[in-house]
Amino acid sequence: MYLVYEYVERGSLGKVLYGEEGKVELGWGTRVKIVQETAHAIAYLHHNCSPPIVHRDITVNNILLEPGFVPRLSDFGTARLLNPDSSNWTAIAGTLGYMAPELTLSMMFTDKCDVYSFGVVALEIMMGRHPGELLSSLSSSSSSSSTAISYGADMFLKDVLDQRLLPPTGELAEDVVFVVSMALACSRAAPESRPTMQFVAQKLSAGTRAYLSTPIEMITISNLGGLQI
Repeated sequence: MYLVYEYVERGSLGKVLYGEEGKVELGWGTRVKIVQETAHAIAYLHHNCSPPIVHRDITVNNILLEPGFVPRLSDFGTARLLNPDSSNWTAIAGTLGYMAPELTLSMMFTDKCDVYSFGVVALEIMMGRHPGELLSSLSSSSSSSSTAISYGADMFLKDVLDQRLLPPTGELAEDVVFVVSMALACSRAAPESRPTMQFVAQKLSAGTRAYLSTPIEMITISNLGGLQI
């Protein structure tokens, strides 16, 4: 059997994000659009396919970009059908740094595993780097470690965003804040506390913005946890 792939001109999102184009052409508006359209692609797999499909390896390298930076989800080699009448046990598959924490513990996949991976990717797009250190610090911020608390929840959003770009302003700043808050919700450690991809896609495409009562320069990661999404 053969798989026929469409040629996608710009290559992977990872290549573009970390290359020269990342700071020249991937402005905040383009990044928000990529996150929105990627969310719709995953929501289609989860909510419009019967049975639902779980991708299991959503990373910046498995998202390809067409001209105009239109994202295309690729590499379905580890994808599985989600059987509602089964426990869906599986061998561990995916890319380290993007796998949901519960997958390594239970070896049982659900659609919430993809939600977690999407959250990591969305943060990576906005940060211009993998958010592993940030997510680790947030998961340990309930401990008495002042270092974890300082780096995680109390860190300013402006210091988390990609430093190669000028800070977003106006409505674009509100869009960026909303995307980051949604990404943080998707990458929560507990799968039951993550939203569905259908909810995420609908909210991101609805033009809903988090009203900024304070300048973006003063917003911390802990502020985003309290936003209504």
